[in-house]
Amino acid sequence: MKLGLVIDTDTCVGCHACVVACKQWNTSGTLGPLTDYQPYGEEPSGVAFNRVRTYEVDTYPNNKTINMPMSCMHCETAECVTVCPTGASFKREEDGIVLVDQDKCMGCNLCAWACPYGARELDEAVGTMKKCTLCVDRIYDELLPEADRQPACVITCPTSARAFGDLDDPDSEVSRLVRERNGYQSLPELGYNPVNRYLPPRNKPHAETTPGAPLPSLSERFKSWIDKAIVR
Repeated sequence: MKLGLVIDTDTCVGCHACVVACKQWNTSGTLGPLTDYQPYGEEPSGVAFNRVRTYEVDTYPNNKTINMPMSCMHCETAECVTVCPTGASFKREEDGIVLVDQDKCMGCNLCAWACPYGARELDEAVGTMKKCTLCVDRIYDELLPEADRQPACVITCPTSARAFGDLDDPDSEVSRLVRERNGYQSLPELGYNPVNRYLPPRNKPHAETTPGAPLPSLSERFKSWIDKAIVR
């Protein structure tokens, strides 16, 4: 089993509902509380597992705003696990979820430096690293109705831009979405084999085209551009 998220960048509107739901659930969950720094000050910040990055792709009149939620990718070859000197970072064999043992973590930051997605955040109040758990305390909770055994971000998304499931199962909804919409990994060239997938924007007709000069699709341009932006 390989649990993960599939995120549709064509329907995500950047409302940050997933960010709020994630913070609310996890601050009282297995890794909580998630510390806030100066929440009522001029520059509020704090620990968050999910953040939305917004980019503008292409030029007018063919431009499109892309909202790209970023969290732990639960990579199959998780470098954050490899570099951890205490064994606090580990990947579960039964479902592929990458977690951090708070009792073993000493807050050395090596895993954060190793993660190219910026998915790990040091909670300065307690001195340990925290990250997305795919709401592991929720998805296996048999006291919840089966429909609610999903990550908080998935349940709360108002546009259904997020899906959760087993990417090892070819008949699962997430696997079907990846096949039908050409879902892709972020930064696959690094070789970490992230489990999470993104669905590219649907192609829209261009207002103007140069005769005889074929243009790459919007999804191809977006994937190329977003990989460069994340690397920077």
